[in-house]
Amino acid sequence: MNKHHKKPEILNVTTIARSRLFNIESVELKFSNGVQRCYERLRPARYESVMIVPVLGDDLLLIREYAVATESYELGFPKGLIDAGEEVLEAANRELMEEVGFAARQFELLTKLTISPAYFSSQMNIVLASDLYPQTGEGDEPEPLIQVRWPIADMMALLQQPDFREARNISALFLAHAVLHDPLRLHNAASRFR
Repeated sequence: MNKHHKKPEILNVTTIARSRLFNIESVELKFSNGVQRCYERLRPARYESVMIVPVLGDDLLLIREYAVATESYELGFPKGLIDAGEEVLEAANRELMEEVGFAARQFELLTKLTISPAYFSSQMNIVLASDLYPQTGEGDEPEPLIQVRWPIADMMALLQQPDFREARNISALFLAHAVLHDPLRLHNAASRFR
């Protein structure tokens, strides 16, 4: 038995609203069993972003910034959109400089996440950055971001913080934990994260 469904036929796609960041589309589909449905999705103006887990000595660097949707300050890793023509690691370094005042000499792409793929086609690249050195860049934040250092030895305690709750940050934390606490990996690259 074939475990894969045949993709539905797209009958029509209509833009029903547009903002500076998003297009909201109505998508009419016909499934292989004949059922027709209309869905809505957000089509972002830019398709990929990057989130960086910066390692500075024995600490992770996080930021606290205002999130308008929850109307609160949230703790998380630096992140941002990848500019047109920019490579993932280049964007990661730029965002690091803009948001935490450091650049990195070493990067490792951990994975690429989708974010609510039923409604949103955006993808976020999760990058581990190490061998940091002071370097600033001019960002577009409306106020200075609050920098927070968190011990790698106690990194999973971030899950207990009431302002560290965004799913992409939690995913990045688990991915970084797997890398930073792999004894074989640390033995083979003993100085990589120091």
